[in-house]
Amino acid sequence: MKGPLFYAKILLFGEYGIIKDSKGLAIPFSSYKGALKSSTKLSGEAQKSNQNLIKLYNYLIANSTKLVSFDFTSFKNDIDSGMYFDSSIPQGYGVGSSGALVASIYDQYANDKITILENLTRDKLLKLKEIFSFMESFFHGKSSGLDPLNSYLSLPILINSKTNIEPAGIPSQKEGKGAVFLLDSEQVGETEPMVSIFMNKMKNEGFRKMLNEEFVSYTDACIDDFLHGNINSLFGNVKNLSKVVLANFKPMIPMAFHKIWEKGIKTNDYYLKLCGSGGGGYILGFAQDYEKAKNSLKDYKLELVYRF
Repeated sequence: MKGPLFYAKILLFGEYGIIKDSKGLAIPFSSYKGALKSSTKLSGEAQKSNQNLIKLYNYLIANSTKLVSFDFTSFKNDIDSGMYFDSSIPQGYGVGSSGALVASIYDQYANDKITILENLTRDKLLKLKEIFSFMESFFHGKSSGLDPLNSYLSLPILINSKTNIEPAGIPSQKEGKGAVFLLDSEQVGETEPMVSIFMNKMKNEGFRKMLNEEFVSYTDACIDDFLHGNINSLFGNVKNLSKVVLANFKPMIPMAFHKIWEKGIKTNDYYLKLCGSGGGGYILGFAQDYEKAKNSLKDYKLELVYRF
C-alpha cells in the first residue's frame, strides 16, 4: 500500500493567541511531507512509526466518539502487515509532523469522511477541525486540530476565531528581495511543556493584559497586512510582535537565540518570531532583504518559505 502525500504546515501567525481565540494564519509547506507505506521488513524509524501507530490505534478505540468512526479492522490489519508513516517532516520542530500523520489516518480509515472535493462549508471545516483535535490529542494532550486540517486540505487557512475558520487566498509569491524563512535551532522542542508554561503565565493578570492588548493586536494586524499585500506595514507589525515575544515569551525561545533575536530587532536585518509552540525546532524569520538576513545569520541553517 502507498497512501497519498500530506504536507507539513507553517503557522505564520497566531501561535498561542489561537488558544485564546485570536486570529491565526496557517499555510502548507510542501518541502516536507509524509505518506502511509508498508513493508514486511521493518527496522529503525519505520519500526518506531509502526509501534506508534499501534498506540494511536489503541487510543482511538479506547476513546471512541460519535464524532467520527473508523474502519478499525482494516487499520489493525494494515498495522500488522507492517504499515508505517514515511515522513520527511522533522519531529518537534513546529511544522506539523503529527498533523500530517493524523490527516493520513483520517483519509485512509475514517468512515463517511468529509473529502476535500466537497463544498467545504464552515460547518464541515469546524467538524473536521473537531475530529482532528480529538485525534491529535493523542500526541499533545491538547490540540487545536489545525495542523491536521491544514495538512488534510493542503490550503492556507485563516482562523478568525475558534468557531470561524475559512480557506484563505494568500498573495502569490513575488520575485522580490523580501522573504519569510525558517531558522533551524537544531534543538527539538516539545509542545506540551511549552503550552503548560503558557497556561501558567495566563494566571497572571499582567500577562493576560499584554496578550490581549499587544500580542493579539499585532498578530491580527500582521495577518491583515500579509493577506492584503501591505508589505511595509507588515514589517512594522512583525517587528513589534518580535519585541513583545522576546519580552514576554522568553522560556519559549531557546536560550542561545535570545541575543540573535535582539540583534534582528536592533539592526532591522530580520525579525524573528515563534514557529509553533517554540522551545526548539524552527524559528520563523521575516526579512525585507533576504540576502542581508542570510549574511547576518550566516552561522545558521536557513530555509526559504515565501518570497515577497
